[in-house]
Amino acid sequence: MELKDKLISSFLAFENQVDLDHPVHEVRSEAIKNFEAKGFPSKKEEAWKYTSLKSIEKVDFSIFPKETNALEYKDVKKFFLHEIDTYKIVFVDGVYSSYLSETTHDGVDVCLMSAAFSKPMYKEVIEKYFNKVASKDESLTTLNTAFSREGAYIYIPKSKAPRKPIQILHLATGNEAALMLQPRNLIVVEENAEVQIIERHQSLTTNEVFTNAVTEIFAAKDARVDYYKVQNDAPTASLVDNTYIDQKTNSQVRVHTFSFGGKLTRNNLNYYQNGEHIDSTLKGVTILGEKQHVDHYTLVHHAQPNCESHQDYKGIYGDSSTGVFNGKIIVDKIAQKTNAFQQNNNILISDKATVNTKPQLEIFADDVKCSHGCTIGQLDEDALFYLQSRGIPKKEARALMMYAFANNVLESVRIPELKVRINKLIASKLGVNLGFDL
Repeated sequence: MELKDKLISSFLAFENQVDLDHPVHEVRSEAIKNFEAKGFPSKKEEAWKYTSLKSIEKVDFSIFPKETNALEYKDVKKFFLHEIDTYKIVFVDGVYSSYLSETTHDGVDVCLMSAAFSKPMYKEVIEKYFNKVASKDESLTTLNTAFSREGAYIYIPKSKAPRKPIQILHLATGNEAALMLQPRNLIVVEENAEVQIIERHQSLTTNEVFTNAVTEIFAAKDARVDYYKVQNDAPTASLVDNTYIDQKTNSQVRVHTFSFGGKLTRNNLNYYQNGEHIDSTLKGVTILGEKQHVDHYTLVHHAQPNCESHQDYKGIYGDSSTGVFNGKIIVDKIAQKTNAFQQNNNILISDKATVNTKPQLEIFADDVKCSHGCTIGQLDEDALFYLQSRGIPKKEARALMMYAFANNVLESVRIPELKVRINKLIASKLGVNLGFDL
């Protein structure tokens, strides 16, 4: 049975496990119909021109894990940002782990989607926000919506901020020969509120794992959101991450994506600016080797005047790896005084590595400042020779140049301990220990 057919037939079993009278049931039912009509995206679609899911579709994934392994914190500690105190929402094989988690309802809600779906106290928020910004047409988003049940629910009321950052961690243990996970996150940050979130998907097994994740973020007037995605997974793990962001007047939302590992990773990041004086930041660092594949697909839709967006993605590709950047900026006719910047720079350190980049601007206003650009090249041999002439070994010199190449993305990370951790991950990927932090 093909994966699409298995998912459609599994939806009937899924319905027997959830509340059919809940308003979300109608949303799920409509979503599975949309997925049935569209199926998995293919390379015939312009947005998926350079990324194929055929290898994933051939795998016989388990849709509902039969059981989960109990994990000890000491065994998975390295995947947490344990250097600082944080709230934690941890899932093991798609099932919430209360042992590894630390949630709160102390002025803010940091808990589970399943709780938000089932408890009357959250009904108003769910009805107002759930599936309101996520695409109704993108097939993998509709698939996630159809099976939406578990994930992170974060609600920050007006003028509030959690006492500490929040970590969302998904772990796969390998109980199944092949496992498909579909986490759904809802993050609502009300007026003048603030939150910092770190998300990670980590496979602990050599078995196939495919995660199809959807996150909806709502930033109200004057809200501030920092979201960090750390992607350094096993070579048998694939991730499609769909993030949708709705911003209101004077809000600031920054998303940093660090892609260092995994078999196939597709990041769909969609910003919708629905107010004036909005600031949107999208930054990423990608370092790949072997046959790894990472595809960044970004959209910033400027729908109101006097707003800014800043995109800066850096890629370093070795071995037979493949990188894709497909970034689009849309400026509506009403969105005068828009300031939009988009840049994608790539370094190939192998003759077999490939990069496909396609920056796009669609501008319908006439009083704007918009720019985009991309570069694909190799390390500057003259600069490399200069460093070697100053006594720096060639390997360390190459790494130093690549550190400098990625530095302007790292400098905007606002959690110092996370910045140190990312620096160490980059050094590890480059195979060096430079002995200092950027």
